Amino acid sequence: MFAMIDDVTHHWWVFLVQGLLAVVFGVLALAQPGITLESLILLFAIWVTADGVLALFSSMAAAEAREPWWPLVFTGILGIGVGIITFKWPGITALALLALISFWSILRGVLEVVTAVRLRQVIEGEFWLGLSGVASILFGVALVVYPAAGALAVVWLIGIYAIVFGFTLVMLGFKLKGAQTTVHVHQPAV
Repeated sequence: MFAMIDDVTHHWWVFLVQGLLAVVFGVLALAQPGITLESLILLFAIWVTADGVLALFSSMAAAEAREPWWPLVFTGILGIGVGIITFKWPGITALALLALISFWSILRGVLEVVTAVRLRQVIEGEFWLGLSGVASILFGVALVVYPAAGALAVVWLIGIYAIVFGFTLVMLGFKLKGAQTTVHVHQPAV
């Protein structure tokens, strides 16, 4: 168990980078609400692909710590897959894109909540990951419930979600960074 804690806190920066990417994406979406749907699709594709790559990187760290790594691999492959599909067929309809985004968001959110519950027994501050998961689920559900929303509303919704999601991951990253020194102090001598 201590190996997992040490490994997760050692890779705190992955959460920070994921969060910062999400915040940048969200700010760009809000700052330029009149951007075309194609620009939004490109921004989303870049963001979700980078997020998938970082999730795969995190899965390697989990595997090294002999902890469950498959949820991170699944999240990473899903993110990269959604990114590739978005890059390959940018002309898909807005509704198809919304369905893709909502499916990805809900699934990612469920996995984040499950991971937060597991981390609850290991570290403090798992609240931020759980909050990120809840935000992901709520965002996905909102896209399912209101699929006919105008492109401007979708841009704003995506921007706000990305900023909230990113902020929660940044906070988790800093919490894990702070826990890194605590873990080393409290580890029992072997």
